[in-house]
Amino acid sequence: MSNDHPYWQHQTTDKPLFPDIQWSKPEQKAMRGRLGIIGGNQLGFTGVAENYGVALQSGVGEVRVLMPDALRRSIPPTMTDVVFGPSNPSGSLSREALTEMNALGDWVTGILLIGDCGRNSETAIVYEDFIRKYDGPLIITRDAIDLIKNSASTLVDRPNTLLVASFAQLQKLFSAVYYPKVLTFSMQLTNLVEALHKFTITYPITISVFHEGMILVASDGEVTSTPCTQPTDIWRGKTATIAAAYWLWNPTKPLASITTSLISD
Repeated sequence: MSNDHPYWQHQTTDKPLFPDIQWSKPEQKAMRGRLGIIGGNQLGFTGVAENYGVALQSGVGEVRVLMPDALRRSIPPTMTDVVFGPSNPSGSLSREALTEMNALGDWVTGILLIGDCGRNSETAIVYEDFIRKYDGPLIITRDAIDLIKNSASTLVDRPNTLLVASFAQLQKLFSAVYYPKVLTFSMQLTNLVEALHKFTITYPITISVFHEGMILVASDGEVTSTPCTQPTDIWRGKTATIAAAYWLWNPTKPLASITTSLISD
């Protein structure tokens, strides 16, 4: 934390900002939450399959996946708790899958939209309909962010929401809600921190983004930065999945839990 930016805290692997979070994992499996993962289409579900395993390894109590039924014959045997929703001709979730999505939302402690969802407009609509109804913790990452870009205003006004975004996705989000700050790839880290500070004062959303070798987490005007040596974990969805695990057992502390998850290894 600096005098110039009193809302910005720096974390390193040997100096966690929130050590209590690091050791607060409940011993009882039933207390570690239930995570629902939604994603996949007939052309790909690698992120869904990989992060099902990541979620279990991270200590989530129970994990259940919802995928389009076009993938029914493709899932690996390691995925033991999978439900299927109706597919559209593109092999993504159709409007009729909203019933299965809502049922999953009723069961979970939190929902992770992991991506691999395709670019179908019907799938975008069912995702948007689900987000409007579901009011629990919601984590969105990878191409799921792009799919629901038309609901940017709804998204930023939604509490209990974490966006694990690329810098380009964050640029588009700021633009979509007409936020009066232009983000550029060449901007200094301090300027991005200041922008996230002001943005998360304006909106109740929590944002995590990679820039200049750092992963930033911003919530309620507070910002943390953590050195990142494996940015590919962000693009594969692992970062968002581990963040979801920590947030499930610290539901009232998004900034602390998500920041701590970045040094979980």
